[in-house]
Amino acid sequence: MLSSVEKAGVLVEALPYIRTFAGKTFVIKYGGHAMDNAELTRAVVLDVILLKYVGVHPVIVHGGGPEITAMLQKLGKESQFVGGLRVTDAETMEIVQMVLVGKINQQLVSLINRYGGRAVGLSGVDGNLIVARKHQLTPEEMAAVGGAPVDLGFVGDVEAINPAAVHLLSQAGYIPVISSVGAGLDGQAYNINADLVAGELAAALGAEKLIMLTDVEGIFEDPNDPATLISALQVERASRMIEERRIQGGMIPKVQACIRALSRGVSRAHIIDGRKLHSLLLEIFTDRGIGTMVIG
Repeated sequence: MLSSVEKAGVLVEALPYIRTFAGKTFVIKYGGHAMDNAELTRAVVLDVILLKYVGVHPVIVHGGGPEITAMLQKLGKESQFVGGLRVTDAETMEIVQMVLVGKINQQLVSLINRYGGRAVGLSGVDGNLIVARKHQLTPEEMAAVGGAPVDLGFVGDVEAINPAAVHLLSQAGYIPVISSVGAGLDGQAYNINADLVAGELAAALGAEKLIMLTDVEGIFEDPNDPATLISALQVERASRMIEERRIQGGMIPKVQACIRALSRGVSRAHIIDGRKLHSLLLEIFTDRGIGTMVIG
């Protein structure tokens, strides 16, 4: 247990960061293991509420891939993936919306409100927040499936972000909680990778920080050596590591979202371990921080 003096020291250490970040917007991508553990979820929610009370404007973006898979299994429908992307037919899209918008989003909103925050749930469909277009396979994705054309169904990319509603809610004292479902110009709903949504939203909001909560400590020089955690990663080096396949799998869209956000004016992007209690506060309000910071 910390002594009273040590607790005071923690607050003093946080003071310059609180002063610097007051009035700034942080976009927080929430997902991974932190969503499956009640204690971790509570810690994330409390961290976000504290950020709001000290003058930061947090905005949460969430996915829910494991929950969607579990619901599909309950309904007797098998999940299919192409290059890591879920094949999303009309029936699957209905289930995606049900899980992301109707379940996970409302659970997060309810929890934030329960612990003293004021949250409002949104999907990308609300107020045309996320205008989507149908995803077309990249050359790399095509190569992964043998070069044959594949129709992923209602998998989308971000065409545009209309952040007015998010600005209004944040300025009015609310914490926006956004699910990664967007709509095309014809009104068709699309399932969009939440990492990419978070990066685009951070850029559109002019956010100070984009923070990715994930299931690993950060990015490693050698993935097999935990001692090689990279604390600060330049964009050029990050792009090279993707090309060299030293960044792989689910980490690729996270890093790509960070790079995209930084190229459009976001000051800092962070990839941190959501399995650690109060990882947000440790990253934002301490001198050492945790995880990997991606910088331009």
